[in-house]
Amino acid sequence: MRTPTPWIPAILALALLGPAPASAAAKPKGAATALQAQIKKLTAERDELADRLKATESLQEDLAAAQKSRDLARQETEAVRKQLDQLKAALSENQGSADTLLKEIQKGKDAVAAREATIQELRDQLAKLTEQKTAEAGKAVVAITPDIVPARPLNLNKITPKVRKVSGVVVVNVLIAENGDVLDTRLLQALPGEGEYVTKAHEACLEAAKRIVFDPARTADGKARVRVWQGVGFYLD
Repeated sequence: MRTPTPWIPAILALALLGPAPASAAAKPKGAATALQAQIKKLTAERDELADRLKATESLQEDLAAAQKSRDLARQETEAVRKQLDQLKAALSENQGSADTLLKEIQKGKDAVAAREATIQELRDQLAKLTEQKTAEAGKAVVAITPDIVPARPLNLNKITPKVRKVSGVVVVNVLIAENGDVLDTRLLQALPGEGEYVTKAHEACLEAAKRIVFDPARTADGKARVRVWQGVGFYLD
């Protein structure tokens, strides 16, 4: 019996092993593809999560900005409300002041109206007195003749016109009633020249003549008192 050659089993073993099946080679390739797909999916999920995170952060920033804007708006609203309250208070105060002012104006108008009425009444009285005075002056005036005793001034030495910066003689014609009252005065002889002080001196003499008390003029027999125009002189120095 012959002993088998040692290398024959090895050849047989190699023959038995032969080349690797195609399915065995494809299996690792499919696993790699699946792994890549999974990695791609995870990457996409990661990117999506990152985008969502950014969106969340942006939303938080927007919310914070909105909160800040709301706070600012609330502060502005409060400031406007305070201004409105102040304006209302000012308007209310001004309304009260305006009402008071209107009342004062009306009171002033009433006072002016009352004063005008009083002035008109005084004017009417003055017109009536002037009319009476004119009527009195229109009565029979007797000329001073030898048959008439002139009126005699009783207080002439006490009547002194107050004048300044003038000198001379002023004669005033005085209408003297039957009872000795002065009814009218007229300038009979004026000072020489013109000017403020001369005019004031004439006015002072006319006023002074009105204050003279007279013993009235009479007829020569003393039985009747008469009305006369009579001159009164003032020496100014």
